[in-house]
Amino acid sequence: MSGLFPILKAAVVQAAPVLFDRQATLEKACRLIAETETHQPDLILFPESYIPAYPRGLTFGSVVGSRSDVGRKTWQHYWENSVEVPGPLTERLGKAARKAGAYLVMGITERDAAYSGGTLFCTMLYFGPDGSLLGKHRKLKPTASERIVWGEGDGSTLTVVDTPFGGLGGLICWENYMPLARMALYAKGVRIYLAPTADSREVWQATLRHIALEGRCFVLGCNQFVTKSMYPADLPGIEDLASQPEIMCRGGSVIISPLGQVLAGPLFDEEGILYADLDMSQVVQSKLDFDVVGHYARPDVFQLKVDETSRPPVDR
Repeated sequence: MSGLFPILKAAVVQAAPVLFDRQATLEKACRLIAETETHQPDLILFPESYIPAYPRGLTFGSVVGSRSDVGRKTWQHYWENSVEVPGPLTERLGKAARKAGAYLVMGITERDAAYSGGTLFCTMLYFGPDGSLLGKHRKLKPTASERIVWGEGDGSTLTVVDTPFGGLGGLICWENYMPLARMALYAKGVRIYLAPTADSREVWQATLRHIALEGRCFVLGCNQFVTKSMYPADLPGIEDLASQPEIMCRGGSVIISPLGQVLAGPLFDEEGILYADLDMSQVVQSKLDFDVVGHYARPDVFQLKVDETSRPPVDR
């Protein structure tokens, strides 16, 4: 890295966890981080809720008006394998980031340790090349049945990390359909925009290209490749998957330039790691004709107020 506009070497990891097994998934994540080291990446991105798993296809025994005993056991298993922040798992991930000498961004299901101890959050963790935990982002609005599983984050974790390459931040999955949330990140100077997701549809690619063009930033989309046979046979509630296809998630990880050009991917139907060199001068060049929070903004017409205060359930 040198000069005013450095080159960021990015690695986007498309892989399945060892589903619903926190420790085994941590070990796999560390192996994958080590695998990237031959490419000497500056940034390594993992998918949404990689540890311990995105609970695709599971109902948790919940329908309107009732819950089942089996569903509560599914919940308990998921809760037991979720991650407290900070804790031993985050320490181990920090060591892996330090060994790789890279920023590491990891999707987890976070177990609330500060208050209730019961609520889970879909969270993105940021680690520095020195291994320190720099911050986190909690998903603001879980989508549809995800609301049974995850609580809602608040504005205090609209995180953008300052790096030598520019602002590093992002939103999780369908948060990226929230235009005001995107605008909040743009205003915080995001240059490398992360979009870990569980959406493997072709149309999701259009969303990521739109964000790159709108924000004039690099966009890194990251998803898992998961099959039904990867689920543990003894998982409570596994019968929910009877009608599901064998390929549960095709992936679709991709890296996109500030002018909407695909630099790597999209990767479908297999595990793999995408690599790309991100020339940060392209961010500046792209803003010649459009800068969403600069010369293309109209603050005389539109104003956005963002509340970034923490909203604990009890002030103590």
